[in-house]
Amino acid sequence: MHTAVRICIILSVLVGTPSLWAQDQAATELLHEVASKGWIAYNARSENGTWDLFLSRPDGSHRLNITNTPDYEEVAPRFSPDNTRILYRRLLQGKPINHDLWGFEGELCISDSDGNNLQVIGKDGEYPWASWSPDGKQILCLTRKAIQIVDLATKKVLREFPRQGIYQQLFWSPDGKWLIGTGNVQGKNWRVVRINAESGELNVVTLTQSCTPDWFPDSVRVIYSTRPENQKSNKGYGWTQLFFADGNGENPQLIYAEEGYHVYGGTVSPDAKYVLFTKFPDDGGGAEGSGAPVYLMRMADAPTIHGESPELRSQYPSAKNGTIAHLFQGWEPCWTYAEIIKEK
Repeated sequence: MHTAVRICIILSVLVGTPSLWAQDQAATELLHEVASKGWIAYNARSENGTWDLFLSRPDGSHRLNITNTPDYEEVAPRFSPDNTRILYRRLLQGKPINHDLWGFEGELCISDSDGNNLQVIGKDGEYPWASWSPDGKQILCLTRKAIQIVDLATKKVLREFPRQGIYQQLFWSPDGKWLIGTGNVQGKNWRVVRINAESGELNVVTLTQSCTPDWFPDSVRVIYSTRPENQKSNKGYGWTQLFFADGNGENPQLIYAEEGYHVYGGTVSPDAKYVLFTKFPDDGGGAEGSGAPVYLMRMADAPTIHGESPELRSQYPSAKNGTIAHLFQGWEPCWTYAEIIKEK
């Protein structure tokens, strides 16, 4: 063994943190563990400079550009519940992606999960924040005036009800009973809220500044990014951390945090054993630039804190230094275990 490597390992044992070599080995093992578990869809900058949609294996291998359109910017893919289709938004080439407003921008598009058979569903700005219904036959939309449920075949509005302060990132739970979104409610900005899909009754999930919620497969828990109050780091502004909680707001728990980085794009694997997220020094997850590094970790390793992060470690003294593995540069990843691409 090289002397420098031996010294690093000895020091890591003494100070209680894994060496760079040990971290690399652990990350390699994690990537090998997930390599055959379906596909990840995400958007990233292509060689022509525009945002395109990509597929890759969960270890970052077999990367495929499934749109490859120099005249458009494609963003925010989401697999249909049966994994046969993908929904996303398409903007004209050169139009910047606003990390807070992207759901109001561009055309709604649906294609096969491999990018074939493209259908442009609406004009620019129509069907804002569209997301799948649990059966894939309808879409949930968030207009500036109301929440709408739209039939995909006829494009008729089947139901409409007040948006109650929700203004972005609205998603239906897999069981169809709930909606989750981000809104200004009860006199507070940037709260994750849950709505009963039948009664319209709203409950607050987070009390601190939070956004980008998404569902666990059980339709009970929610993953989201949050910026707890009273942080001293980052000039008192603090850093965005990745959490999960029950949809009723109970049992909030840290997944991943690191001082010096904002953590966004959190989504769990179909079996909820793994989580994807981005971490980036700047707020917004890199949407206005070229995305951010996308990472993978095991849910079993939550809560995990990386870096020196003295303030965080004092708040979570029992937090782990769990393994995270870098996959690629991108934005808004989603995951399916379906074999949508037959590899040769």
